[in-house]
Amino acid sequence: MADGSMDGCRMIVTLGEAVAGTCGGKAGALGALLRAGLPVPDGFVVPFAVHREFVRDPADAARREIEGRPLDPAVLGALTRALGDLGDPPVAVRSSAAHEDTGLASAAGQHESFLAVRGTDQVADAVRACWASLFSPRAVGYRGDDGPPPADLAMAVLVQRLLDADVSGVMFTPGSPDEPTEIEASWGLGPSVVGGTVTPDAYRVAASGQVTARVVADKRTRLDRRGGRLVTSEVPADDRRRPTLDDATATRLAELGARIAGVFGGPQDIEWAIADGRVWILQSRPITAALPTQNSATSHASAPHAPTAGTTHDGSAGTPGAVLSGTPGSRGSVTGAARIVRGPADFARVRPGDVLVCPFTDPAWTPLLRIAAGVVTETGGVLSHAAIVAREYAIPAVLGIPDATRRLRDDTLITVDGSAGTVTAGTITTGTVATAIE
Repeated sequence: MADGSMDGCRMIVTLGEAVAGTCGGKAGALGALLRAGLPVPDGFVVPFAVHREFVRDPADAARREIEGRPLDPAVLGALTRALGDLGDPPVAVRSSAAHEDTGLASAAGQHESFLAVRGTDQVADAVRACWASLFSPRAVGYRGDDGPPPADLAMAVLVQRLLDADVSGVMFTPGSPDEPTEIEASWGLGPSVVGGTVTPDAYRVAASGQVTARVVADKRTRLDRRGGRLVTSEVPADDRRRPTLDDATATRLAELGARIAGVFGGPQDIEWAIADGRVWILQSRPITAALPTQNSATSHASAPHAPTAGTTHDGSAGTPGAVLSGTPGSRGSVTGAARIVRGPADFARVRPGDVLVCPFTDPAWTPLLRIAAGVVTETGGVLSHAAIVAREYAIPAVLGIPDATRRLRDDTLITVDGSAGTVTAGTITTGTVATAIE
């Protein structure tokens, strides 16, 4: 049931009622899945109309001004009642923008989301931060705004019961009957996988339901809720190479993915979680760019062990022609100067045509992907947000190469083959051979 109105607009829409036209692509998709009887955590949406009432002129909106201005008391009251209807649990507060999660653009990771939020005041702060994230550098860079923001820019905010997940991940459903379902999974909450901060396990499930490929990665960290905080911790040694999924669970996920694809009539990029043995769907959006055609689950096997890292065609190390192997993330091949980027302090060093070499690519780094010629990361899977955006921008990406920021030398030429999952050294400068890989 909707809760109240403000100047004629509904302030709260239950998730089961949500549609994309008033609540954004993310909330609209989850609403459709709830109506189809699929397992989605319950929640509600603050629709576009409330955002538009709060931000009357987007061209003049500043992030700090949006975040600092209090919500209307009527909206605060509606939030309090809606949270009470859920039992006032810890919640996830997530953006659901207009034109987000469409077949043309995923906007993967470009707007803010918050986990382990509790109580009206914290939820109100998170709602304003989601609204303000429409104007963040990464969102503006992703949209390619060169002037005033689009007139139809709007943000709904999705509030859902937070799941304390044992295992989380992403799956891509097949685009044709003869293609498999691709699944990536790791311990704990989902941002580790979608954010690329861990190299996940990879599973491939055929249309028959048989698991035809599996690679167990070295999952070094996990993210969990501890009270009102999110905590990143080291995975115990015995669990780092323990499979996150058995074959029966991978098959069950693929079957669920097929049902979801049936609801929307096309292949889907789906975020999921398992809590207390039950599978839940957290997000579903159309796949915007195809995966590299190489066998990603098989190639992923080299990432945890890196058996070829730093070796050359003649078996020696540290000479031009050396090859590092990882996960094919985005197809294509490019040669450019390696630019080591370990954090925001290095952003200004990136020049057009550079190959970004980094521990992982946080969504805040999206503006760099507009000028980089290619991407190499130390962690992450083919279904992570960064890989999705790289494919949308059509730049080659290779993921999950251990110690890439140490092994690749800054400002030397490297060739990235995003279809094969390789990074090849070799550059000649001022008449002498320069080694690109240590």
